[in-house]
Amino acid sequence: MVNIVLPVDFGDKTEQLVEGAVKFAKQINGKIFLIHVAPSDIGFAIGDMGFQYFPEVEENEIREELVQLNKIQQRILAHDVDCEHILKQGIAKDIILEHAQDKNADFIVMGSHGRSGMYDVFVGSLTKGITKDSKIPVLVLPIHE
Repeated sequence: MVNIVLPVDFGDKTEQLVEGAVKFAKQINGKIFLIHVAPSDIGFAIGDMGFQYFPEVEENEIREELVQLNKIQQRILAHDVDCEHILKQGIAKDIILEHAQDKNADFIVMGSHGRSGMYDVFVGSLTKGITKDSKIPVLVLPIHE
């Protein structure tokens, strides 16, 4: 079985990215390792009193993101593609590359924005960082309007 790491951000193009990854996984008998990386500072806010931490905000956000991950996982499984998911907090690029290595990934599947001819905008800064630093092949799927 071929291991595929699929980072998702729950943006408006996530569904297209998941569809492309499922199609790819079916073609190569792949297993998808779905990952979402939440920022470390979800519960922090700045106001009159300076920085404040609200753990309930972070807990609610993480809980909602886990619900979204579960839904995506169920959609993938419904296509007869094996899938696991995980949510981690930290710096997205570092966490994704570490997760790919931990899962012995054969591929990382990312999406491009398709909005402009400029590389950073076209591919996206996270996708650019992953493709630049990954020792694992990165499949970049065009995600268009």
